[in-house]
Amino acid sequence: MDEVDWSGLFHASGPACDTPRHLAALLSDDAEAFVDGYSHLWSATLRREGKAWPATAPTALLVAELLDNPLLGPDDPSLPDAMLAYLYGVGVAADLGDRAAEIRTRVKDRAPELRVWTVEYLSADADGRARMWQDGTELGELVLDQAALACFDLVPTLLRRTLPYLASERARRRTCAAAAVGSLARHPAASAQRPELLKQLTSMARAADSSYDLATILIAIGHLGGDTRPWLTDPHAGVRACAALAPDLAGDDTADQVLMELARSPQAFGKSFGDLAPPLQLQFKSCQDLLRGRRVS
Repeated sequence: MDEVDWSGLFHASGPACDTPRHLAALLSDDAEAFVDGYSHLWSATLRREGKAWPATAPTALLVAELLDNPLLGPDDPSLPDAMLAYLYGVGVAADLGDRAAEIRTRVKDRAPELRVWTVEYLSADADGRARMWQDGTELGELVLDQAALACFDLVPTLLRRTLPYLASERARRRTCAAAAVGSLARHPAASAQRPELLKQLTSMARAADSSYDLATILIAIGHLGGDTRPWLTDPHAGVRACAALAPDLAGDDTADQVLMELARSPQAFGKSFGDLAPPLQLQFKSCQDLLRGRRVS
């Protein structure tokens, strides 16, 4: 933590000087501090729908470190799963497609202005910070693009730290790792790894013993361009829907029919998983949001 100049970064609530304390609390036995730290991680350091603040990339690197720390929830095995879910969100923030080069150029061209804007933002009060988002310079939005670019540059490291958890002894941890890999491995640097990763994820899907885990893994396979057609006729409605959401199935008659059924009755999809929340990825973007980005012929 000491290697990061947190005073030069900000998150949802302002300057990120408090982030190291909150992250350290995740390893403490102070229950109140732990709750505050966990809330801070999710509510302050990551924007809605998995978008980045300037504090997101260094936070993500520390989250990857927490995964291997035996002090993280020794009595709560779900906490490493939550860290993997966070890395999934960072992968979403880092998924810049072909925009990375263009953002890098704009950031370089306006670097002095971005530094000045950030210094002013960090020294402003809450009202002043709110006004700066409307200052007409578009520098605030470019600062956020710069934050996404920092996540983009970190993805190869995060992916390397995540991959071992695909072989975890815990089924839910494997599933959370699959979701994280499904977003992180979209990075151009992972293109050569993708075929083997898809084989591994497909094997995991075939061996999954719960509809929730299977649906989550299928979304990950779809994110990486894999083939989810074998599950379009699965007896479980939620599994069928998650298989049909694969972007590469646009125009597939069976997939389109499944998605039309989903659009007509989204509540049935949610109820199909019983008491469980929707698959991890749909906790960042709803089925309706994904449907809007998936043209049904």
